[in-house]
Amino acid sequence: MLVFGSVNLDLIVPVPSLPAPGETVLGEGLRSEPGGKGANQAVAAARDGARVRFAGAVGDDSFAASALVTLREAGVDLSLLATVPAPTGVAMICVDPAGRNQIAVAPGANRLVRASQIAEDDLGAATTLLLQMEVDAEETALLIARARARGARIVLNLAPPLPLPREAVAAVDLLIVNEGEAAALALRLGTDAAPAALRRALGGPDVILTRGEKGAVAATAAGLIDQPAFAVAASDTTAAGDTFSGVLAAALDRGQDLALALRRAAAAAALACTRPGSQGSIPDAAATEALLARGENTPGLP
Repeated sequence: MLVFGSVNLDLIVPVPSLPAPGETVLGEGLRSEPGGKGANQAVAAARDGARVRFAGAVGDDSFAASALVTLREAGVDLSLLATVPAPTGVAMICVDPAGRNQIAVAPGANRLVRASQIAEDDLGAATTLLLQMEVDAEETALLIARARARGARIVLNLAPPLPLPREAVAAVDLLIVNEGEAAALALRLGTDAAPAALRRALGGPDVILTRGEKGAVAATAAGLIDQPAFAVAASDTTAAGDTFSGVLAAALDRGQDLALALRRAAAAAALACTRPGSQGSIPDAAATEALLARGENTPGLP
């Protein structure tokens, strides 16, 4: 499978409470960790067993090597990665004791990621293409059009919920949104934020709505698929959404049906909530399978 997206170095500060506008909150330390929605999702897919190629960009600076460490350790193919004349992307993350977060991103090199980094031969019918919205929207739309023409399976995580042409969103096979992203998309489409309503308004893709501790629901041509959340003690939700998207795409790439892929993604995302950080919180396939064996409502973890 192929991931097109962002790579950042995350600077993470645990705080006693998330700052209000104009407020300064003293944190409890600082750690750095590789991140970026594209890279996070590539790592999640690779740790779940997928063979992953990643197309993105970093700068020629001191942050680049650190930002790529986990991608390399996970075995992600970086032959499509570009080094560009801009700083490597950085995300600044505050996390409170309940695991809630506030994130500000300086995109840097991510603004220079180009669809042309990916050849036509990489977009055939055997390819699962996973995209997000932390790189230039025009480049994402161009790549969607090319992938659609070549018959690839296209999975779009519309996060953050930046504007993307309606025809581009409608051209994907599977759209993943959280409640905030669904609301923003619904406003642009003139419909409500339920996944079935979004699917009807777009006229094409299946739509998955992720709802945190309330689980996820998918709207498909055959009807709704409801996936409960796995019961865990959440400590940091930073990479949960990216873990969900990456593992879901990996499962689909292996040929699993959507219901099974949805359940696997929900389990992996739940595990990510129990661990601090970004890519460091993403589970491997063995951990996900152990939680799947225990079931959705088991309070303990493997």
